[in-house]
Amino acid sequence: MTDYSDLMDLGLRFGVNCTAMAILVFGLYYNRHGDRILATTAAMFNIFAFAVLGKLSSVEFGLAAGFGLFAILALFNLRSEQIGRIEIAYFFGAIAIAVICSIQGTPILNVVAISALALLGVYVVDHPALVRGSRAVTVTLDRIDPQLLKDEREMTGVLTERLGVNVTGYDIVSLNYVNELAIVNLTYNKKPRGNAE
Repeated sequence: MTDYSDLMDLGLRFGVNCTAMAILVFGLYYNRHGDRILATTAAMFNIFAFAVLGKLSSVEFGLAAGFGLFAILALFNLRSEQIGRIEIAYFFGAIAIAVICSIQGTPILNVVAISALALLGVYVVDHPALVRGSRAVTVTLDRIDPQLLKDEREMTGVLTERLGVNVTGYDIVSLNYVNELAIVNLTYNKKPRGNAE
């Protein structure tokens, strides 16, 4: 029979988990990056991971097995849709919070402190002021020049010219020679006024 204090502890941990997850996913990620679908998905994964790990922890499943499950969930990587690196980081964070909050035996104040410090770290590291002016975007190009793929500097110059921004780096996600399309992840800064066309 489950003790009343165990249920209170589980409820408190779930409250801490949901609060930390909401701050991470909706307060930080959605507010800064605006992807509603990924925010909702990460929130649901957090809740489901908490439920599974909370149950496994209550039957003394073992910490190693819990982290094994955590690793599997983290590597899942939303195979049905390609997501960016920042999204993966936030998704991983949502699952990490579930693990931190669900493992029984850790004092609740430690759980709160660890969650708060993790959220503070994310707030600082992903703050727009930290990398002011630098942005990332995925673009689809309707023309492919195979010669440009050989010269990274020339490709950067062409992207800068076509998009009207100062491209600082790029990564080709996919090439489609049949439809002559290229999907490119790139980072850029706004062009200085003197270089504006």
